[in-house]
Amino acid sequence: MAYQDLAERLEDFAAEIIKLYAVMPKSYAGQYLAQQLIRSACSSALNYGEALGAGTKKDRINKLRISLKELRESLRNLNIQKKADLINMSDCERLVKENDELIRIVVTLIKNSDGE
Repeated sequence: MAYQDLAERLEDFAAEIIKLYAVMPKSYAGQYLAQQLIRSACSSALNYGEALGAGTKKDRINKLRISLKELRESLRNLNIQKKADLINMSDCERLVKENDELIRIVVTLIKNSDGE
């Protein structure tokens, strides 16, 4: 997968999360988790963009790790919302699948970067 393709997928993932919460949930838990999910999903895409422009290998790996951390946070958040019935199941399953695939790709990039 090309680096730009991954950038596009991360941006699409963040945009899907934003669209999902165009109308914020009414409950405190729903609002809290929705806002945090938007932050972590967007942060993963933004930090990946920073990794693409990194000046050093160390900086690139650091930004990839931050992106990975934010993706993992997004996955936990989606799982909590699913268990608490705060999110539509079909939306949740689709987003969890994409989130998991993005995590796997970023992990592979980090492993391959460590070996360079």
